[in-house]
Amino acid sequence: MDRCPATCNSTCVKLYLCSNPEDSIVERRALRECVFPKLREHCRDTLGLDVRVIDPFESRDPSHWPDENTRRQLIVECRESSAGPFLLALIGHQYGAASLPAQVEVSEYLRLQQEGLRVGVSTQELDRVYQRDENTVPPSYCLRPLHRHTCRSQSDVVEEEEEVKMKTKEEKLMQVFQTTVTLSVHNGGMTPEKAHRYYRSALDADLRFSLDDCSYDDIARRCLVYVHKVVNAIGEREKDEINSQLQLPSQVKVAASHLRTKPTDGQLLSELCDNFLPALISSCQLLVYTTTTECDRRHGYTTARRRSYAESLCQQVYSDLVGLVDRWNVSENRPGTHPGDALAREQAEQEELCEVLSRFYDIIQPEEEKVRAYVEHRDQQCPLVVTGGPCTGKKVLLAHCAQQIKSWLPDISPMVITHFCSLSISNFPQQLLSSLCYQIYNRFHSSSKQSPSLYRCTDPNEPSCPRDQKPSCKAAAALESHLEPITRAHGSDFTLNLNAMSCPHPKDTSSGLINPDVSLSELKERLCSLLTLLPSPKQPVVLILDGLDQNEKTFSLPIIESLPSPLPPCVKLIFTISPNNSHVLQAIKQHYPQCSLSRCLSEDSEKKDEGYICVQVVPNRKGCMKMLAWLLTSSGRKVTSGQQALVNRALTSCCLTLYARLLHVHSSLWKSDSDVTESSLPDGVHSSISALLDHLEQKHGSSVVTRAVSYLTLSRTGLTEAELADLLSCDDQVSVENVQQCETALSTVRVLQIDLERLLLDLRSFLIQRTVAGSRVLLWVSRHFKLVVAKRYLDTHEVRTKIHSEMADYFSGRWACGNAKPLSLKEEDSPQICIDPLPSSQPFVSTSLPTDVGRVNLRKVVELPYHLQLSNRWEELEQRLLMSFRFHQAMVQAGLLGDLVAMLEHEDESCQFVFSREKLLLARIFRSSACLLQHTPLLLSSTIETSLLSYLEVFPALKDYVREIRHETRERRSGLRVVLSPAPSSVPSIQSLQVNAKDVSVAVAAGTDCGIVAEIMDDGSAWVWKNSQRDLLQLSLSCEQKEFKFSGVKSSGRFMLLSTHCNKLFLWDVTGPEVFLEIKYALKKEFESSLHKPNKIAGFVTYQEKLFVWWENESLVCVFDVSRKTLAHLQCQSCVTCLVCSTNGLYVYCGQEDGSVSIFDIETSTLLGTCSNSSHSAVTLIIIGEYKGEMACVNKMGNITLWDVAAKTQQPRLVKERFSGGKSNKILNIDYSEENDMLLLCQSHQVTLWDVCDWVIMDQFLSPQDKAFTQAMLSQDGHLFLALLDQCALVLVWRLDTGQCVLSLETHKQPHTLLKMPSDVICVTHGGCLTAWDYQMIALAGTAPKMRRGVRVVVEQRGERFYTTDGSQAVWKWSLDTGFPHANFLHDGPVEKLCLSPNGVQLVSLSAGELYIWLTETGENTLRISGSRTTDILITPNSNFGVSISKPGLSRVWKLTHGSIVCSIHLHLSEAQVSPESTFLIGLHRGDLLAASLWSGSISKRFSCVESSERVVAFQTLLEHPDFVVVMAASGSVFTWKMAEETVCRHFRLPYMFHCQPQDFQMSSDGSYALLSTHNEAINILDLHQIRLCSFKAEGPVITAHLNKTGGYAAYISGPTCHLHTKPILTVVRLADGERLGSVYLCKNPSALVCERQCVFVGFEDGSVGVYSVSDVMTTTEETIGCRQSSNNRLKQCPFDRAPFSWFSLPSPNVTWP
Repeated sequence: MDRCPATCNSTCVKLYLCSNPEDSIVERRALRECVFPKLREHCRDTLGLDVRVIDPFESRDPSHWPDENTRRQLIVECRESSAGPFLLALIGHQYGAASLPAQVEVSEYLRLQQEGLRVGVSTQELDRVYQRDENTVPPSYCLRPLHRHTCRSQSDVVEEEEEVKMKTKEEKLMQVFQTTVTLSVHNGGMTPEKAHRYYRSALDADLRFSLDDCSYDDIARRCLVYVHKVVNAIGEREKDEINSQLQLPSQVKVAASHLRTKPTDGQLLSELCDNFLPALISSCQLLVYTTTTECDRRHGYTTARRRSYAESLCQQVYSDLVGLVDRWNVSENRPGTHPGDALAREQAEQEELCEVLSRFYDIIQPEEEKVRAYVEHRDQQCPLVVTGGPCTGKKVLLAHCAQQIKSWLPDISPMVITHFCSLSISNFPQQLLSSLCYQIYNRFHSSSKQSPSLYRCTDPNEPSCPRDQKPSCKAAAALESHLEPITRAHGSDFTLNLNAMSCPHPKDTSSGLINPDVSLSELKERLCSLLTLLPSPKQPVVLILDGLDQNEKTFSLPIIESLPSPLPPCVKLIFTISPNNSHVLQAIKQHYPQCSLSRCLSEDSEKKDEGYICVQVVPNRKGCMKMLAWLLTSSGRKVTSGQQALVNRALTSCCLTLYARLLHVHSSLWKSDSDVTESSLPDGVHSSISALLDHLEQKHGSSVVTRAVSYLTLSRTGLTEAELADLLSCDDQVSVENVQQCETALSTVRVLQIDLERLLLDLRSFLIQRTVAGSRVLLWVSRHFKLVVAKRYLDTHEVRTKIHSEMADYFSGRWACGNAKPLSLKEEDSPQICIDPLPSSQPFVSTSLPTDVGRVNLRKVVELPYHLQLSNRWEELEQRLLMSFRFHQAMVQAGLLGDLVAMLEHEDESCQFVFSREKLLLARIFRSSACLLQHTPLLLSSTIETSLLSYLEVFPALKDYVREIRHETRERRSGLRVVLSPAPSSVPSIQSLQVNAKDVSVAVAAGTDCGIVAEIMDDGSAWVWKNSQRDLLQLSLSCEQKEFKFSGVKSSGRFMLLSTHCNKLFLWDVTGPEVFLEIKYALKKEFESSLHKPNKIAGFVTYQEKLFVWWENESLVCVFDVSRKTLAHLQCQSCVTCLVCSTNGLYVYCGQEDGSVSIFDIETSTLLGTCSNSSHSAVTLIIIGEYKGEMACVNKMGNITLWDVAAKTQQPRLVKERFSGGKSNKILNIDYSEENDMLLLCQSHQVTLWDVCDWVIMDQFLSPQDKAFTQAMLSQDGHLFLALLDQCALVLVWRLDTGQCVLSLETHKQPHTLLKMPSDVICVTHGGCLTAWDYQMIALAGTAPKMRRGVRVVVEQRGERFYTTDGSQAVWKWSLDTGFPHANFLHDGPVEKLCLSPNGVQLVSLSAGELYIWLTETGENTLRISGSRTTDILITPNSNFGVSISKPGLSRVWKLTHGSIVCSIHLHLSEAQVSPESTFLIGLHRGDLLAASLWSGSISKRFSCVESSERVVAFQTLLEHPDFVVVMAASGSVFTWKMAEETVCRHFRLPYMFHCQPQDFQMSSDGSYALLSTHNEAINILDLHQIRLCSFKAEGPVITAHLNKTGGYAAYISGPTCHLHTKPILTVVRLADGERLGSVYLCKNPSALVCERQCVFVGFEDGSVGVYSVSDVMTTTEETIGCRQSSNNRLKQCPFDRAPFSWFSLPSPNVTWP
């Protein structure tokens, strides 16, 4: 079968280079070295295409040149499979010699022989080299090999002479042939047209075959011909030499003396160039370039002239090929150009695979009718299982049936969905379920023209399915629950899921959305819902799943369980299962128990006691014989009757279709006189494959065949032809042979394309070519080829690892871009050389321009992780791939975000990874931003950078990741870079795991100091999580085939104690193996009866090997010695509530329900003493101060009693008693931090903090209004505490020094409890979901600098420092160098206004009606002015004067240095501005624009509109044009007012939709651009430089916008684009051309936006600030130097040591205005 049918969507430009081998050596070498590599990179970068150039005469050895039949096959291959041009012809001044025909029909050969004998021409030499073969169709004389190729060495002169002799012999034989042909034509025995095949050179024959019978479109658009005519090509001296050498045989001379009809080479060349090509130019627009070179008569065509022509030819060929390739691919509009729609890509690939496999259906099998009967019978409600042994054709049968189903059901429109699991790169159930859900939903909605909402960002309240498709409330609810994004959450291998979904623009309703958090159980429910609700009698679904049994058991069972049982009436389900895979058959039987069977199938094909219909595919011997005969005939071969008998016997022993195809290959090599015996035919498929490989090794060389089939076998998804050629060129074994065969030691050594192409031609019947990840790849048609190759060539782990490593090197681009590859020759004394195999470059994303989005290298994304893993290169896999931004960028742009998350989260014992937590953090960031990143993949860099910058101190390994992001931004030369990340409002979790069970809730959870967490559910199940695991694992203990139900779990130190409902105790040392020790205890008689009933353990404490266990409502403490297995009892006087052991292990203190504490000696179990608090309230915590000899007891009301217990022989002495005060509610939980000497008591209404050194209350935190605390605990460093509230799905974090709630950690569900781990905080929800946060991340985020409320930002003109205020008493001074505020200006009242002098020296603030003037460098408050009645502040451009605007009173002009009043302005001017020359205050008054003198305060100039009805709504002074003011009128008129001359110029009137909005109006300093308004989702800009109006479309409603003062760009913040995007986006656009420079997803709501130089400052409502740098191709480096990021230079220190220095104001005003 052809590997690439004519209808395929090729991803390779395959060129056949047609030339005369003797006359084009220089030109072809120049093209190989200069043009083809450059063309290959261009096609890969711009179009994602490979380039292969097949030069049949590339080899230096003529014995390697293919014959005419092979060349024709190559030409057809190029024509049918090339994505663009397929023919490149070079015609020089030499016609070339004709070659001996490989095959001549018997009748024609005998006729020529007779003609020669008649005139005395001997044909004995022809008889020696031609052999009659009756196995050809028709019978022919076939050319024997004239010489056998052997490896040449540089010193083998004898071999060179032998080659010359053979060439001379061929020429003489050809002369004999041509002479006899000429005689035959002369005598009428042969037509001239037929005789031309013996005269034509390889160039002429190939060119005519390529262009004859070719379509007009192919000739005009896919062929290039270059004709080079040389005048005086042969010099005079060279002519004499040639004439002396031309001597014909005497017999030929005699014949030639009588005949002059043989055309000369010149005539044939002229006929080709002057007749054949011009005819095609006029009829088909063939593209032909003709160049004429006139040479000197004496010297002829010199080497210098040839090289000059070659250089000009290279330039022209490259230009023409690029043009043809680009135009062809644009006009063809090749599918798959949107790599982000991964699910659609997977669907198209599976459909194409089904079509490819159906072409192998060469034998009509009777089982086809049984499948048809099942499909046509509508009442069948159980699946059809097609079984059969290996190679019986199950896959091909179902592929053929899938193509025929629509013709079987002509009256309806069946939806046929096929999935070939064994040929899919998705080998996890989540991936397959996602793909099936997408295909079903997408096909139904595309056919019904409904707007798909399953894979959209849509309002969750919007109806998702038509009303007539909602049969019941329950079904509707099921479908609504189904309408969620789909992907897998976890995986167990680094295998890509090309089924992932993409989230396009919300207006695009045809694509999908990744939701990496979806679980396997949810996917199963969704598929079941789709198959139940969507199919109808007019649109039934036929689902065909092939190879489900060829994956692991964990893959097939979830798929079967997800299918509805019984099947809905309009659903047909077909499996292919091997009979020996009983577990899959058993699963189907259990899922479909005894479904009703149809009578349409024969009785022998039914299994009535099974839950499915079974069709057994049996081998078809008669069909195999017919297929073999047809294959032989189609290849022009047959066998003799004796040979046929052997073939029949072979097919009797093995009548498999694959074996028949292999027999065709073997038998086609037989000649009629071949000695064939039974041993000549291998028995069985594997032996036949091995024999085929033997033949290929003899024909093509052992090393090339061995490595080629090994690479194909070990590839992840197959290999493209270009990849296979590159891999062979890089292979050491192949390269050594190539180097040894070269005449000189070449640095550039590659496998010849023609050699590989000939090998692939011989393998074409056993390779299929399909599209995977956007490329056409080759892979074996049967898995048995892999088995044979693995056994034959890949029998050791070392060999497999080496080949995987070679493939990893190739796909990583290790030897690309001129990187020399060291090569050691076989000889011991040979030095190591370096070669350049010239493989393709392998960027993750290739771009032709820096501003392009780029094309993802999906081949690298799919193959590289797989080969790195299997070559055990774990460090490279982790650091250069899993923690590489470029890899992440490629995955996101390819729509494989779900796979990326799974790869980052995956880790098992075989993985030797170091940076586990870093990868988990990246995975959580990707999860939280999934919809956003698929909507806009280019937001990846800014999204990740914003999320990571705050945590680089915790994860220093991610600094290189951030550097890679910034390097990529610089390479793109346009974008937004995060300079200062805003303080986080939340912290991404490290892990989030869900219990794989339904309708259960957590009863109790506990964690150990080693990071192990156990959850006991209300159904008695237990789930355990280890810090290194990525899943919650169910714990199962059984005895006598009875599984225990757990009732509780407690932890202490490294131990966990689990209790069961039958009162058994199991102890687990989590630091050792998973061995559970049952604690058996014999209780005293008085307690046995009470403990026979289920009772919960209240707690246990460990000291070394001793366990102290007590139960709820019991006064007995059991002491177990684990090592000695002994038991003791401690009897208390009341129910035990808490227990603590002394540090030396000698004493134990038992707190009790009645408020007493009993002290026991552990060794003797004797009671040493007892004490009790005054309130007799239950003791909940005991703290032992060993060094002080004190014991602190906390009762359930929060009161503390301190006892002196230094003397153990005496009763404890009361030292003091402390009361918490306030409401005396019960203590909910207690957290004691010995390292920080702090004690936290949590009550429902408050959290109280105690200093345990002095036993005083440090602080108390009241619960939020209408909320109550349920749990609280301290952070490790003691600066924060975390708390849970009732009816709140958040974990809130408070800062102790400020009392401010600084963080909210998302859990999505109601939390049950918080657990403190050594490095994590873990929240367990009621449903069993476990979420873990890193402690240090919480500490950094919780102590990050931010103010309390929404901030306003004031920026220095240089952009290096800025100031923020949130309306409180403080103003913060920030520095971009450090990224932290380093000064704090404190006022006596809330700050209302803030203004910075242009020179940055003075800061003026308005607080409580008073003006404060600060020196920014020293922080000194030089002036505090009262009595101003100021509402706004302005400072003159010269920084000398301040202007206090007062709405009800006088506005004053005053000096900044000492506060003295210069003048007063009586009129109130709104929207006031100071003129650039610091002379006037310009503002609006009753619709007029007035200018007041800053020296006298009088109104000296007035602007009034000509029309009395118009009023001024906005104006702007121009810093670069100080005499002019731009004025906007209410009617839309635009004026300029020259104040010095008081002249007004009206320029134009704006359309109504572009009218100016005063609150939005801004202008650049040079007056080139004006921001008019922000309306809905658009920003309206007036370009005064070109006099045009521009409207920039935003992603959502525009919240605020700001214009850069220089007019280079505008920044705006727009609202969310869908309900999933709840936060706004910052975008920057270049005003000159409207190009979007970059966007940043803002994680919170903004309160301010300021642009200064090349930086954008954003203030947020939570008090934080973000700064972003604008990178622009059009901006020089000097303009951006002020916006630098020095986050890597931040010193590692405690966040509280970074607190800004506080500068205090004057205690009272020192200036008072009247």
